[in-house]
Amino acid sequence: MSGESTPPEGADDGGRATPDDGGRATPDGAGGATADHAGGATPASGRAPHGAHGRPSTPRDKWHAFKESPYFPATVLLFILAAAAGLFAGSYTYAMANPTPHRIPAAVIGQPAPPRGTAFVAGMEKALDASLVLHEYDTMAEADEALQEQRVFTILRADDDRVHLDVAGASGASVAQLLAEAGEKVGKAVGVPVTVRDVKPLQPGDPRGLALFYISLAAVILGFVGAIQLSVHARSLNPLERILFTVAHALLGGFAIAAVVDWGLGALDLPFLQSWLILAYTMFTCAMVFTMFNTLIGRWAMLPTWGVMVLLGNPSSGGAVSWPLLPSLLGHIGRWLPPGASVNAQHTAVYYHGHQFLFPYLVLGVWALVSCAVFWTWRHRHPGGRPKEPEHAAASG
Repeated sequence: MSGESTPPEGADDGGRATPDDGGRATPDGAGGATADHAGGATPASGRAPHGAHGRPSTPRDKWHAFKESPYFPATVLLFILAAAAGLFAGSYTYAMANPTPHRIPAAVIGQPAPPRGTAFVAGMEKALDASLVLHEYDTMAEADEALQEQRVFTILRADDDRVHLDVAGASGASVAQLLAEAGEKVGKAVGVPVTVRDVKPLQPGDPRGLALFYISLAAVILGFVGAIQLSVHARSLNPLERILFTVAHALLGGFAIAAVVDWGLGALDLPFLQSWLILAYTMFTCAMVFTMFNTLIGRWAMLPTWGVMVLLGNPSSGGAVSWPLLPSLLGHIGRWLPPGASVNAQHTAVYYHGHQFLFPYLVLGVWALVSCAVFWTWRHRHPGGRPKEPEHAAASG
């Protein structure tokens, strides 16, 4: 009552308030800083400002911190994407920029009549810088059957007056154009009249023969992109549910592609049901290939998928450039990959109705079956899914 004030409890001699026992800072608390023996302060987290135990960070410490940060995968992706861009441009340029014939199967009706036929064949091989692999047939009907079965790309027959060169645009527009142009030039060079006829032309809405390649390309890319989206936005799908949704995605996507190209644009007159199912088959196969790689290597699954389907598969598919004009290795590999199998099946369905091949369907089937088997066998490794509900919880519910 004397008017003097006494410092409140918890104040030091200088009159400054200090936290009490229930305060927000204690000498060793998580909320403040404490003085070390040298009089300095360390962060509240207790971590040293440099390396472990207060020592300066070593290059190894910095590398470890970088690997644990989000900058590491982002940096890796920068280099991967740059490499993918270069490889993408290189693969398509290598396969398609300057198509060169190598060995072109050709049918002849008997031996070409000398000297006109012999001179013409020699001139064609020189002009094409390739060899014509001649297959002899006794009749025109036999040669035409070989053309329909795509065992040959042209029919050559010579009489006393001229050489007749039959090509098939449907077997490959690039090959047919090359043969026709070379035939006319060689005929003039050797003094032999030449008649060129396209006995299996492409549809009017697709004069370059690229529409089938584009719809197959759409099925390939949207197939594995759809699987990527399912893995991102529907992670909780269980294995069987994932496969069923992939089937649904493939059927709807294949129907949309065929409907737009045929009914919407009128670019192709498709055998609709067969073309639709080929597209769906392709989409499902490519989706399951990504799912397989996602099971095996996780977040980097896009790398082998992109490599197999886009960098290697599409340029070698024979859709944009026919197989006889591709580099030899690509021409053989392409038939065994899903894009090439899809183009082959679609091409035969549209233009060679009575001469279907089982091989492209088997190729798609093997890729799909292996992918499904790998995914199902190691499904516990696939990202996502959800645990099964315990039986007692289901019973109590």
